[in-house]
Amino acid sequence: MSTIDQTVAAAPSGAQSRRGSDYAELLNRVREAGLLDRRPTYYLVMIAVNAALVAAGWTVFVLVGDSWWQLVTAAYLAVVFTHSGFLGHDAGHRQIFRSRRANHRVGLVYGNLAIGLAFGWWVDKHHRHHAHPNHEGLDPDISGEALAFTGAQARRRRGAGRLLARHQRLLFFPMLLLEAVSLHVASVRALSRSTYRERGREALLLGLHAAAYLTAVVVVLSPLRALAFVVVQQGLFGLYLGCAFAPNHKGMPILKADEDVDFLRRQVLTSRNVRGNRMTDFLLGGLNHQIEHHLFPNMPRAALRHARPIVRAFCREHDLPYVETGLLDSYRQALRHLHRVGRSAPQSADSVSPAVRRT
Repeated sequence: MSTIDQTVAAAPSGAQSRRGSDYAELLNRVREAGLLDRRPTYYLVMIAVNAALVAAGWTVFVLVGDSWWQLVTAAYLAVVFTHSGFLGHDAGHRQIFRSRRANHRVGLVYGNLAIGLAFGWWVDKHHRHHAHPNHEGLDPDISGEALAFTGAQARRRRGAGRLLARHQRLLFFPMLLLEAVSLHVASVRALSRSTYRERGREALLLGLHAAAYLTAVVVVLSPLRALAFVVVQQGLFGLYLGCAFAPNHKGMPILKADEDVDFLRRQVLTSRNVRGNRMTDFLLGGLNHQIEHHLFPNMPRAALRHARPIVRAFCREHDLPYVETGLLDSYRQALRHLHRVGRSAPQSADSVSPAVRRT
């Protein structure tokens, strides 16, 4: 029986009718603490600092010129790109301003223009994940396109996909080096659809990003160094971004397609927090407070740390497991889950059962 099954089964009589009010009670506590109030000054400082770091990185890039030392610049810009992505993430959740339009504009700047990601596509995908985290058939982040997250996904694999699934624990971090490329490709595919909202504006901003990035690299660097710079910068960007998101849900309970769990328990039971100090908050963009972020997605990043003791105490009162661990242990748990699932993949095509072949 899964953790979710156990929690639901252990619920006292009449708990089903109270669950809607459970979240309302927690929401009132958080609201009374002022943790849902916008913090525009905090974000304006963050935006200014980020802009200065971006400008500094590209200034150094021009000053260093055609040198292998540019690989250090590439690593620095990978970090800056990731933190630009964190700000785009916050804008997508409307954490920065109350105005939807203002948040959307910030998101377009940080998504399309700054890091080359189609903001509208990402917002739609990410909001579907938030609505149904770790829910089979509903959460796009566990669709099984690259990694297998359930035994059923692993058993359906064929050819190279089957081999990948069986070794996905070892391949996980190397695969993250391709995460940025995957996001760029997915963005272009999304924008190629005629039904895409704001297609023209987003395509223009994405094109400006690609043109400016590639022009700078080609003009300043020789072909070989330009290639090395792009590989290192984009590879480390994807690795850092993936490492920030990896601890959040991987290895946590996965809801079956027919499971119906209320909002509070759906968010708490499928999310994992990472313990740490303010430096951890900075390095992970506040995503280490994943339980609080999922319960209150529009809560400003700076308030998540203060919401943690409130949510943890509330979970204790309601006998809800509040999962929190260290960063390295969160990776171990995620890799352990990927290994366990990967072993479900057949060792060869001949070992695939007829029933699976027909699916």
